[in-house]
Amino acid sequence: MYLITVEGGDGSGKGEAVRILTELLSNYPFHEVHRTHEPRRHSDLGKLALEAVKVGDKTPLQEAGLFAADRLDHSHTWIKPRLERGEVVVSDRNIHSSIIYQGVVGELGIDTVCQVNSASMIPDLVVWIDCDPDRAIERIKHATLRMSSDKQEYFETPEIQKTIRQGFNDLFTGAIQVAPPFDKCCIVGPILNEGGLDELRQKLRRVLRQFFNRRPIPLNVDPDKVDRYLLNKLAHDVQQQTRLPGAPMERTSVHIGWLGGRSPAQWMQSAENEWDSSQARQSDVPSNPLARSSWSILGTLSLMAGSCEIPRLHKSLGPHRMVTQRHTQRLVKWLEEANWIHRQQHHIPFAEGQVFKLRDAWIGFARLTLAMWPFRVALSTWRKNNPDSAWENSLKEILQQPNPQFNKAVENTIERLRILTSGHENCPVPENAEQLLVWWSMPPPDHSSS
Repeated sequence: MYLITVEGGDGSGKGEAVRILTELLSNYPFHEVHRTHEPRRHSDLGKLALEAVKVGDKTPLQEAGLFAADRLDHSHTWIKPRLERGEVVVSDRNIHSSIIYQGVVGELGIDTVCQVNSASMIPDLVVWIDCDPDRAIERIKHATLRMSSDKQEYFETPEIQKTIRQGFNDLFTGAIQVAPPFDKCCIVGPILNEGGLDELRQKLRRVLRQFFNRRPIPLNVDPDKVDRYLLNKLAHDVQQQTRLPGAPMERTSVHIGWLGGRSPAQWMQSAENEWDSSQARQSDVPSNPLARSSWSILGTLSLMAGSCEIPRLHKSLGPHRMVTQRHTQRLVKWLEEANWIHRQQHHIPFAEGQVFKLRDAWIGFARLTLAMWPFRVALSTWRKNNPDSAWENSLKEILQQPNPQFNKAVENTIERLRILTSGHENCPVPENAEQLLVWWSMPPPDHSSS
């Protein structure tokens, strides 16, 4: 879902930073963390770019074209498919290296470099690693890669490295402007890498925490589409675990009847009635069931097969519903005290950690939060402005507002319901806003007496 790039001069310690970032990211709810580099040493296009900077016989425009060709192929055949699966990619160098090496040092111009790379992925987070050029050159001379090969590049001289360092400083401090679309990147640095690895690790840990606490919208993929992919995978996993291998497919609550014969609006009212706000505030958890973390935890639990541990739950949240592990633990503890989930016996000998499960009584509301996620902020705002109004009117009043974003929210909600089903047995998924309003406000007809 996110492309994180590490930039800096040669010998600044980018490789160590990439390795540390990859380790730190394993603590976040990404299914996979991938490490890569540019130019790629294993691709034909990347080899041509590497040969160009090794020999130094190409013009800056030719160099920029070779790097851009490799980057474009890398972006769309390798990076983007992983981002669309909700994974994170950490790259040693990306577009900003081309801006400095060909655009500044090669005097090709920043706008030209941005233009030839305009169709490639945009880094969500750029981590700028800085180091004194003289120290960097010493690192290069003693690096294992240099000692075992003739990988000398014409950039690796003290004079050029000082120009490169100044170029990164001007670029990342705003002294020189970057052309669209690469002006959208979040830049962090300079992170001075002249101490030990523990010091670098602490700095990078802070960088990631601050970045993800902002809940940034990814620059290269649709976050709701990514989340739907992960929800579909969770639903499929639950379906597979509810039957023995080779057994016929069974209808389960994952697919049929999860609303329990009640309307979504009725579930919203029930959750509001049962959420003890004063007790929640004392436990340092959200004071109402409309909070983002509440929806994230409850919704994810509604698709977890069997009992669950906090690490497994946290990993299953995915990047779009991301909540810190500490807050996950705190909210799970409160939900148990409030009787929304119940603790279960751990069947694995000597295993540590609490295992728990969402109570069946709250499956309806919990799964509804996944379906209505695109409207969560709008519903929360509506309730603040209309504290005494009936939930049946909420969605209609929201959609009456002239906000084009709500049209996209309707489409995303319908797509989510195609994964989760309408929640009513023998009831099709809504196909437009009008049908969604009926689904929201009315329980299904009772055919029990017919």
